[in-house]
Amino acid sequence: MRVLSIDPSLRGTGFAILDGEGNKIRAVTYGVVKNAPALLPSGCLVAIHERITDLIREHRPECAAFEGIIYVQSHRVAITLGAARGAALLAAASLGLPIYEYAPRRVKQSVVGRGGADKGQVGFMVRALLGLTETPSPDAADALAIGLTHLQTAASAARGAVMLERI
Repeated sequence: MRVLSIDPSLRGTGFAILDGEGNKIRAVTYGVVKNAPALLPSGCLVAIHERITDLIREHRPECAAFEGIIYVQSHRVAITLGAARGAALLAAASLGLPIYEYAPRRVKQSVVGRGGADKGQVGFMVRALLGLTETPSPDAADALAIGLTHLQTAASAARGAVMLERI
């Protein structure tokens, strides 16, 4: 199974393409859609949508996995994150990908073994689990962790142990 995983953010959307077959999981590509501070929010949304669309067309994933909505105290931050998430969701949905969502604590639990893990621990474990030569940036590491979580969950679903929930 090939999965596109996304950690949305207006200025730094993490992305990853992972291939998983049985216990073998390989990172095909990963990185961050970096938007300059001077770029207007509308320009950031276009850049996110275009990059995710390009990734889908180039790598042909079977599905997309997103980090779920997180609680933030600032309404402004919530709206900004929602807009970035919407741009990436639209790219995946408009190209017909089934979309799955995972809560941040579930992703950390799946990859690190503790739902309250910090970003450094996530990066360390992603590097170890995927055999990467360098620790990815925090945004890319989060996207890789989301993809790992989806592949693990999909494998459990295939055995009838859990059910996948699409959004």
